[in-house]
Amino acid sequence: MLKWLVAAIIVVPALELWGIVQMGRWIGGWATFGLILLTGVAGAQLARLEGRKAWFEVQRQLQSGLPPGRAMLDGLCVLIGGLLLMLPGFFSDILGATLLLPLTRPFYRSVMFRWLEKKMRDGSFTIRRR
Repeated sequence: MLKWLVAAIIVVPALELWGIVQMGRWIGGWATFGLILLTGVAGAQLARLEGRKAWFEVQRQLQSGLPPGRAMLDGLCVLIGGLLLMLPGFFSDILGATLLLPLTRPFYRSVMFRWLEKKMRDGSFTIRRR
């Protein structure tokens, strides 16, 4: 777990910074800055729209007496995607956009579902009450 944390703290920002510098060389500094701002604003708007859809689907399933598993995983994808789009950097923007788009979200949802299922079968997933 520690090595993943170190990678997230060191490697990911370095990769994002490299991407920003490369884009700045390609399209210019001000255009790169504007593109970073644009993706942040667009990401927040798209996350709000998709998050609202996911929230209403969770409520609909709960009112119908159904477990809202798929809808909750969709909501988690939207939350993570929105946060990634608001971070400065192009690689996080690409990942965030694919998490937000309804066409690509099922892939991430199935990965999360398999991970959760594995953790529950192993007994390493616990829910604590306070």
